Amino acid sequence: MKEVKVLIHTDYIKLESLLKLAGICLSGGEAKQLIGQGQVQFGGEVCLQRGKKCRPGDQIEINSTILLLAAE
Repeated sequence: MKEVKVLIHTDYIKLESLLKLAGICLSGGEAKQLIGQGQVQFGGEVCLQRGKKCRPGDQIEINSTILLLAAE
């Protein structure tokens, strides 16, 4: 598994936006599709909420990649 640290400068970022920021998805439509297909895990559980608030310290797993959120 590959770990990628993602820095955010706000209190939270929506899951859909996080996937675009991290370069996992090129568009919101692609992010919506991945989330809707159950390919994204938030805290070890499948997450189907595009607008899920992700905060520093959270871990999101998708396609053998773990996104680690941290504050700037």
